[in-house]
Amino acid sequence: ARPSLAMVDKRVLNVNVGILGHIDSGKTSLARALSTHFSTASLDKHPQSTERGITLDLGFSSFTAPVPENLAHLPYDEIQFTLVDCPGHASLIKTVLGGAQIIDVMMLVVDVNKGIQTQTAECLVVGEITTSELLVVLNKTDMIPEAGRGEKIAKMTARLGNTFKATKFKECVMVPIAARPGGAVDMSAGGAPATGVTNLVNELMKRVEAAHCRRLAKKKGKEEFLFAVDHCFPIKGQGTVLTGTVLSGRIAVGDSVELPTLKLEKKIKSMQMFKRPVQFCERGDRLGMCVAQLDHNLMERGLVSAPRTVPTFNAAICVAEKIRFHKQKVGSKMKFHVTVGHQTAMATAEFFGEVPAVGALERDTVVDAERLLRGLSVTEVGVVTSGGTAGATTGGAGATAEATGDASPVELTAKSFSYDREYKYCPLLETFGEARKRLDESGDAAADDLAAQQATAGETPGFATWCVLVFDSPVTCPSDSLYIASRFDSDINQNSCRLAFHGKVITAIDLEKQPDGVKKIKAFKMKQREGVVERVVDDNTVIGKGMFKKETDLSMFAGMSVVTGDGEVGKIEGGFGKSGKYKVYFARGIGVKEGTIKLYLRFKRYVFDKEAKKMVQ
Repeated sequence: ARPSLAMVDKRVLNVNVGILGHIDSGKTSLARALSTHFSTASLDKHPQSTERGITLDLGFSSFTAPVPENLAHLPYDEIQFTLVDCPGHASLIKTVLGGAQIIDVMMLVVDVNKGIQTQTAECLVVGEITTSELLVVLNKTDMIPEAGRGEKIAKMTARLGNTFKATKFKECVMVPIAARPGGAVDMSAGGAPATGVTNLVNELMKRVEAAHCRRLAKKKGKEEFLFAVDHCFPIKGQGTVLTGTVLSGRIAVGDSVELPTLKLEKKIKSMQMFKRPVQFCERGDRLGMCVAQLDHNLMERGLVSAPRTVPTFNAAICVAEKIRFHKQKVGSKMKFHVTVGHQTAMATAEFFGEVPAVGALERDTVVDAERLLRGLSVTEVGVVTSGGTAGATTGGAGATAEATGDASPVELTAKSFSYDREYKYCPLLETFGEARKRLDESGDAAADDLAAQQATAGETPGFATWCVLVFDSPVTCPSDSLYIASRFDSDINQNSCRLAFHGKVITAIDLEKQPDGVKKIKAFKMKQREGVVERVVDDNTVIGKGMFKKETDLSMFAGMSVVTGDGEVGKIEGGFGKSGKYKVYFARGIGVKEGTIKLYLRFKRYVFDKEAKKMVQ
């Protein structure tokens, strides 16, 4: 038997369990049925929420359980499940994203009488991006007549199983419950006891060790302290208490922390975990920390960090992957609501990808991009930075690089972002499925003659794997944060996913301090000009026309190569006269030809350096 320890000395393993789902699926009722401790942000204090019976903000509560025999080897005396009750209604889905980053296990609550609904699907997308553990809770089973209850639950379980086959949660467990038998008339406690809760707690217990192992894996490297604040309130004579969850690192009473959005440093006076005093905290812990001389009105939600570790920026270079449930076009120069850290801001997105190999078909480019994105995975199983280790599962690809044998971690991470490399600018961000479908329908076009081959050389479309985000207003968050870009302005009554793409910030840019931070990205578009030979001067020299306007400064094009329809390569020596004509020299000569001789000038133009208008061949 374990020794009896004083409450303050108990070693507690905290597991954060997110409760997500569509409006009125019974999330808050489930949290009430499970909870024994209510935190200061618990179960939505918003008066409108109580009146309407829906959750308008993140709510936190908890319950504790003894360590079972099969987990006796873990160095803990008690397991605490912190329940993060997230809103599911359409207009506030972005609040879910702020909570998703602190979740170890996700419980997706589904009304067994209705099945998957719009916000259920969006919460499932968030889960794919942010966690690897999912429990499906089939709630409101008490609303089904008892005679046919078992049959209807079985049918819904099979139906949902088919839906989850298309996700990384294909083997997820489904638990039928009635969190509030008889239905919720209001949010006050009481009423008939919940049913099925014991089975649900048992399923949560099965996931404790996996959550603990993932947390240990994340602690192996040195992590800076980061704390997500969800509530702030004053205590007379003590100071201001910030409640929230430790996202990374470790901190102790007496250490200094920074409130990066306010640019303030404070010393920690004391800490409590659900009313129990503690001397330190680490990743995954839920607690309140007290600091002195802070106006609680200045901060309701946000971040607390180790001093000078969280930047403020207004642009970012990111890994980007389209969410496959989003059916609308995702194009460069479109605006999105970007949720990063605990902030949501408008941003303009532009996409780019790796330069296709010489002679590669577009189909090959898509396969290469898929391997790269797997190597730059941003999900739970081993969060990867631009220089990290590969082999984690992406929310979109749903497979691991190592499992598929497509590429080694070294090959994948060698393609991390660099200002020194060139990239292909992409007008669209596509899923791999969209690209393959388009290719199957159109086929890979092959040029029939040499002139056409020369004209399209290097024009294999790039597949977007990178993104530049330029924010309308500055954001403050860790420079390697996950983000999700959404179109919240879409019609909420349409049964469609508004979450558009997601990824991880690779490089944070403050454009005031780094004005060339976006400009120096070498993402190019291929440009082509076409002209004809007006007359042949001699075996090596021709005069061309039709490629430039008469006001064009031809000195910008001097020394650039042109090619004839037969593949002969010459260089532009300069202008000829003042009508836009130009002289071309062919070092190996130009053969005698009948009819019109076409000339093609192809060059790259770097998209982000709009002022320089630099052309490169």
